[in-house]
Amino acid sequence: QVQLVESGGGLVQPGGSLRLSCVASGSIFSIYNMGWYRQAPGKQRELVATITSGGSTNYADSVKGRFAISRDNAKNTVYLQMNSLKSEDTAVYYCAAEISPTGSHRATFYWGQGTQVTVSS
Repeated sequence: QVQLVESGGGLVQPGGSLRLSCVASGSIFSIYNMGWYRQAPGKQRELVATITSGGSTNYADSVKGRFAISRDNAKNTVYLQMNSLKSEDTAVYYCAAEISPTGSHRATFYWGQGTQVTVSS
C-alpha cells in the first residue's frame, strides 16, 4: 500500500505564508513526478506546481513568483512554500505523485487526502 499524507494547511491572512508538506509512505520502489493541485469551492481541480525526480519545476501562471515547490528524495517528501498569499488561493490543496510500488516497474498516480488552505483577514 502507498499513501500520501499532507500537512501544513490552515488559516492565514492575505500577504502571509504557509508551507505544505506531503510524505509518501508504504511499499515504494521509486517516485517520479510529484506535485500539488488545488480545488476551490465550485471549481475544478487545477495544477499548482510539479517537480520531477531531477528537480525540474513547473508552475501555474497564477502562482509563479509566489510559490516554490521542492522535494527531499531521501525523505520521500514534497513541499510547497506559499508566499504573498491571496484570498483567491483559498482551496483544498492535494499532493500527487507518480509512484512505482515495490515489485512493480509500472508507475501509478496517487493522491493525498487534501489539506485546507484559507486566506482571509
